[in-house]
Amino acid sequence: MSIQATPGMFSLAEAKVSWKAPWLMAVFAAIVFVGFGLLGRREPVVYTLTSDRASFQLPAIEVMSHMVGLVLGALLVAITVLAFVWVKLKRPVPLWWSLVFGFISIVALLGWLAAGDRVPFAFILGNAIVLALPIIFGGMAGVMSERVGVVNIAIEGQLLTGAFVAAVVSTLTGNLYLGMVAATIAAALMSMVLAVFAIRYLVDQIIVGVVLNVLVIGITNFLYSQWLTTDAENTNAPGTFEIVAIPVLSEIPILGPVLFENRVTVYLAFLLIPLLWFVLFRTSLGLRARSVGEYPTAADTMGINVGATRFWWVTMGGALAGLGGAALTIGNVGAFGKEMTGGQGFIALAVVILGRWHPFYMSAAALLFGFSIILRVWANQVSPGIPTDFIIMVPYLVTIIAVVGFVGKVRPPAAVGKPYVKE
Repeated sequence: MSIQATPGMFSLAEAKVSWKAPWLMAVFAAIVFVGFGLLGRREPVVYTLTSDRASFQLPAIEVMSHMVGLVLGALLVAITVLAFVWVKLKRPVPLWWSLVFGFISIVALLGWLAAGDRVPFAFILGNAIVLALPIIFGGMAGVMSERVGVVNIAIEGQLLTGAFVAAVVSTLTGNLYLGMVAATIAAALMSMVLAVFAIRYLVDQIIVGVVLNVLVIGITNFLYSQWLTTDAENTNAPGTFEIVAIPVLSEIPILGPVLFENRVTVYLAFLLIPLLWFVLFRTSLGLRARSVGEYPTAADTMGINVGATRFWWVTMGGALAGLGGAALTIGNVGAFGKEMTGGQGFIALAVVILGRWHPFYMSAAALLFGFSIILRVWANQVSPGIPTDFIIMVPYLVTIIAVVGFVGKVRPPAAVGKPYVKE
């Protein structure tokens, strides 16, 4: 038997009306308009839109730092007023408004930090995408797991597993592609452990995920200290994928080098994000998966194997998280470091909620976190007076603000975190 979807059924986790987002927008709009504008730095800032080696150069934009704050602050105030009106009409603030609001705020912050200097916009945007990749892949793993009703707290461990295996296998074999495949397999196997305990033995999903994270951290730390550091040249020196420029497209100003001059891990993300969306929302396979995450009893009645569906979606989600770990080592850093994921698996869980369990929204939210990560690196160079500890906490501060303030009230898949026992 097949199940029929009504229009909009399981299309997006339900968003409810909340005043939190407009009020938080009001606070940030005031900070930008007053702090970066009225009280901002009276020094010029130069926004460079293309890299120095680009064949087609766009002219740099030079403006006064405080004027950037005033203009963008006024724009944020306008969005905030619109958000208040929208909520007054009993409508939830659209997620893309919050994402645009966050992007404008970041541009204003860049202008304030770089007063008297320049903002290499294309460089920052390109690196934001690269740094967001582990979060994006981890977020896709979270979407796949939670859409079928399983909370995947173990994303952090899956990312770390993928990063470790990718680095070691790539070094031992001399083949980065083998390392990437091995990373997906290793993380998928780890995800199978979560699936078996959570689905077959009905163990609490949160507890299993936490235990797996602790286990992977302990194992990788031990192997790193006792093996990798003693012979790093032969065990932990994989290097990274070469940057591949797509002819013609890579010459497009601004977006060309950012989107079409990247490593294979970036192109994989560009391919897998729309593919996951298509499978989830445009195929019967995705409809079955979402029905299992919403109404497992009804899905079982219609002949869908709830346990098997959950098992394979959680497993394949783990494989994607393994790709995220590979993107961290052989796609960016070039070696494995102790606990190098640094909580990005938990940030991935946050962007799943912020993106309302939707691949595109989740990826856009992850990109904001990529901005926050590159910001902490770049800000330390242009504004060395800012305390290092404060810069390090920026991504996690953004996580708290985004989830508590901007996400509003959302309804996750109804059966998420609930074990299913066939009657």
